Amino acid sequence: MLTALARTATRRPLTVMLLWGLFLLLGFGLGTGVFARLSDNVPEVPGTESEAAARYLDELDPAGSSITGVVAGTPVADAGLRAEVGRAVADVRKVAGVASVPDPYATPGMIAEDGRALIVPVTLEGGLDNDAEERTLDAAAERIREIDAPDVHVSGGPLLGLQMGERAQQDVKNAELISLPVVLALLLVVFGGLRSALLPLVVAVSGIAGAFLALFLFSEVTDISVYAIQVTTMLGLGLAVDYALLMLVRFREERRTTEDVVEAVHRTVAAAGRTVLFSGLTVAVSLTGLLVFPSVFLRSMGLAVAAVVVIDMLAALTLLPALLTRFGGRIPPAKAPGNGEEEGRFFARVARFAARRKVAVLAVVVPVLLMLALPVSGMSIVVGDARQLPADSEARQLQDTVAAHFPPGTGVSPVVVVAKPGTDAATADRIQALAPGATTRELPGGGAVIEIRPPGDADGAEATALVERVREVRGDAPVEVTGTAARLVDFREMLAERAPWAALTVLAGIVVLLFAFTGSVLLPLRTVVTTLLSLAAALGVVVWVFQDGHLAGLLGAEGLGALSLTAPPLIVAIAFGLAMDYELFILARMREARLRSGDDREAVVTGLSRSGRVVTCAALLLAVVFAAFMTGGFSPILQIGLGLTLAVLIDATVVRMLLVPATMALLGRHAWWAPAPLRRVHDRFGLREERPELPREKVPSGV
Repeated sequence: MLTALARTATRRPLTVMLLWGLFLLLGFGLGTGVFARLSDNVPEVPGTESEAAARYLDELDPAGSSITGVVAGTPVADAGLRAEVGRAVADVRKVAGVASVPDPYATPGMIAEDGRALIVPVTLEGGLDNDAEERTLDAAAERIREIDAPDVHVSGGPLLGLQMGERAQQDVKNAELISLPVVLALLLVVFGGLRSALLPLVVAVSGIAGAFLALFLFSEVTDISVYAIQVTTMLGLGLAVDYALLMLVRFREERRTTEDVVEAVHRTVAAAGRTVLFSGLTVAVSLTGLLVFPSVFLRSMGLAVAAVVVIDMLAALTLLPALLTRFGGRIPPAKAPGNGEEEGRFFARVARFAARRKVAVLAVVVPVLLMLALPVSGMSIVVGDARQLPADSEARQLQDTVAAHFPPGTGVSPVVVVAKPGTDAATADRIQALAPGATTRELPGGGAVIEIRPPGDADGAEATALVERVREVRGDAPVEVTGTAARLVDFREMLAERAPWAALTVLAGIVVLLFAFTGSVLLPLRTVVTTLLSLAAALGVVVWVFQDGHLAGLLGAEGLGALSLTAPPLIVAIAFGLAMDYELFILARMREARLRSGDDREAVVTGLSRSGRVVTCAALLLAVVFAAFMTGGFSPILQIGLGLTLAVLIDATVVRMLLVPATMALLGRHAWWAPAPLRRVHDRFGLREERPELPREKVPSGV
């Protein structure tokens, strides 16, 4: 397959480039339409009690969504302001799609006790389609914003989701504007030439276009989270640069031994192309763990990110060879080491040190990583609210204004208890007694809805405890609980139930793929253990910063007491896949050196010296990409960006430069061991990265 791809790219490079050009236009043209389809319904899990209760309630008592306006900063008793608010309320009531707008001056609880703020709630009609709802939201919100007062903000409900989507789009553009020039500058340093540096960026831009197009296509059949844009874009950009870097470095090596550009391209695809192919498959398999979860959000993210990985891999194996065929003759070959000079001298020294002092290295590095991972034991997740947005966003300003002027709990989504027909009065009374201020309304056909407002946040500890308490006291009565807190409780239970199966699926796939690549049964296990160490350390730091609040201000954030429920599963899935990426880069060179020399220890040193530079450069470039997404101020993306940045840097430095040579030296020749039956299976079906045969004296050293 790789040979066929290489021949197609070298025989018809213009055709290949034209097809990718059309794909790029399609991605940035049609694909960017996904920005209008983003959803913030992250915690919804089909089949759970909270979702079943919500559907039951929608069928019997369909009600539209609602938004909230707040007017503050001036005495609300002012006659002029009162008249203006009255006109605005009357105008909003006339907007098509608006069901009701209560008069804040005549409705209890709508005016703050200090007399300097009031709330204008707007309820929409049920059954509106997306376009009609958006038109209604825009018209109602715009009219409220026209009220002449120092502070007027409108958000909540579906409007909050739209505002998060707009913020996501803005953050993506800013991150790309920041990361692309920095990546180009670093590539110029790595390659020392503009042509070589631009080629990875061409592949990267194709990866971004593919990310948009994949998300748009998935949005036709499922919801796409507001977080999907940033996550898939950062990964698509990073992996594209990774794969292009690996291919370009190998191409420049091949140019040392042949002046024929086409032949150099064929050799590059035959050698490094195998690693790219296998790496892409491994990263995609790492993300299949997300498909085990019934959550629409996690499944759609797993599919979208896996699709982006495959697009990057195909671009590196088809578009880049075509570009090299056309322009590779102007790219200078890599410089050969001087007489007596060892290539990758720094990485060779580090590898020898770690191999000689293997016990000491393990005794120091492992406890340090475990210490960094300690905060994970206290990790908590929440759905989150407008506090996750930057302080200058309208949704955040609305929430801060309400918190400053109204009692705690104002505007907090209630715990919704659906008492179906057949629920006895004693059970309903026990539920109502769980919290003061519970309200009850009858449902058509019997039954009732009991709304209980928690004392704290909608998804805080008090709210989730209240959900669990309702489920305890209901007994066998036909009572179901829904609402934000109930969805969070069900989401946590779903994670706890499915996480072991997701981990088993990923680990089984990784072990099989790494065995196929190395022929060893111990190397896959060693790889998984060291990768989990670095991953736990990175996640521990994220908890320490964003949950506990340490140094969060340096990132323009604050400690929220919990992580966004989107962050941990995405950090784990993506970082694990990237770690496998680097592992394959190194193992490919180690295996190649071992097959040539037969010396297990020296193969470790040689493999690291020849792969250390490309892994370090790739990690640095990825870290730049991930760090650029930490400039937007959207807390969930800050968490994901920091987690992935740390995971990549820890894995590429501490793990690959110290733990890998130390553990390989500890295992010795047993590192490549496999039982005889499995060895025969690998000899027949195993995948290898082997370059075309060259005269021994002409085989150049790798990176």
